[in-house]
Amino acid sequence: MNHSLLHTIARSAAVLAAFCLAPGVQAESLLIRAGRLVDVDRGQVLGDQAVRVENGRIVSVAPYRSGAEKGARLLDWSAYTVTPGFMDMHTHLLGDILYADVEDYLKATPEGDVLAGVANARVTLQAGFTTVRDVGAYNGFSDIVLRDAIAKGQVPGPRMFVSGAYLTVPGGGGEVSGLVDAERIPARMRQGVARGADEVAARTDAILDHGVDWVKMIVTGAVLTDGTDVKTSEYGEDEIRAAVAAASRRQRDVAGHAHGAEGIRSAIRAGVRSVEHASLLDDDGIALAAAHGTWLVMDIYNGDYIDSVGRAQGWSDEALRKNLATTRAQREAFAKAVRAGARIAYGTDAGVYPHGDNAKQFPYMVRYGMTPMQAIQSATVRAAELLRRERELGSIAPGKAADLVALACDPVERIECTARVRWVVKDGVLHAGKESL
Repeated sequence: MNHSLLHTIARSAAVLAAFCLAPGVQAESLLIRAGRLVDVDRGQVLGDQAVRVENGRIVSVAPYRSGAEKGARLLDWSAYTVTPGFMDMHTHLLGDILYADVEDYLKATPEGDVLAGVANARVTLQAGFTTVRDVGAYNGFSDIVLRDAIAKGQVPGPRMFVSGAYLTVPGGGGEVSGLVDAERIPARMRQGVARGADEVAARTDAILDHGVDWVKMIVTGAVLTDGTDVKTSEYGEDEIRAAVAAASRRQRDVAGHAHGAEGIRSAIRAGVRSVEHASLLDDDGIALAAAHGTWLVMDIYNGDYIDSVGRAQGWSDEALRKNLATTRAQREAFAKAVRAGARIAYGTDAGVYPHGDNAKQFPYMVRYGMTPMQAIQSATVRAAELLRRERELGSIAPGKAADLVALACDPVERIECTARVRWVVKDGVLHAGKESL
């Protein structure tokens, strides 16, 4: 994508923000009185705490005392339970949900995807998610534009860590394939298409040249890409190693999309930082992930959405069939991974289902073996560890970014409370939550 087009997209996003979206107030000195505060570092809930915020950072956390707000604006959240800002490690903010007709993908423009992403980012923030890892856009590098617009304060949204494009084999799980001939797919949608270790390394470097935060590699076929088999490895271990090595040379990590058991094991052995989906994860894969310290990001909610809404909207029979085959297996594998103490970070595949519903996965994680505190930690301190940002994100502690969520009830007692967001503070800026709109 050339610089002129990137500039046009950025201007379009800023115009939409100016006319349609109202960002939060400016960062200021705050004293947040939390009726209950979820301390994810220690795994406990503290009563009546005072969180002081200066210049978008937390400077102190202590029991509340009258007069503690001197010199700061008081946010009286004494009626709420306060958690760190939630973090979703598998989102697709760019564009709209377009699975009924593959032709819609070919009509999608980078500008249109960014403008849709502005709206998606806003509702994600209102849902209490202050950080996301956005793992792929078909219109290559359009996610960089949205990331940077949010970082500059041009539009409200979560802090974004982006991958820019998909590393995928020709016709693979990261292509707009199905019944579409490759010749009809625009070059901007094929930025990461590569086969063979040398070509993979070269494409990885080219993607990194655009300033992405991660590299996304499609190791096996995909549920929602027709013509691909979720059990089949599309990249071999040597090719995955080539991508990991190229990324590591530039202090970047690789996220490996892998459904099939063999592909999962290959990705782990090759050194990916995380395995996405991990639907057919087996006992050997769990043991291997533990030995290598590999993170699992398992989207165990959205299979229900795909089956109900996808069926009603006429998504392809192939995609619906693959979804049914993987959903139950994935949930069983998740439960095993929890019992084994695997490293699990919260990731939902937002964009397959509507943005702003990110918290709907929390109850599923509890249903399949986590405690409510573990589920909350997976979306806070554990997600920050996956990002290698645990010193600056993930918990309510001095020195960290002031990302906090006010919930109407206590999610440690009732995990469904994660969806009852009244207020959100991101980098010290106050935003209305979805229940206050």
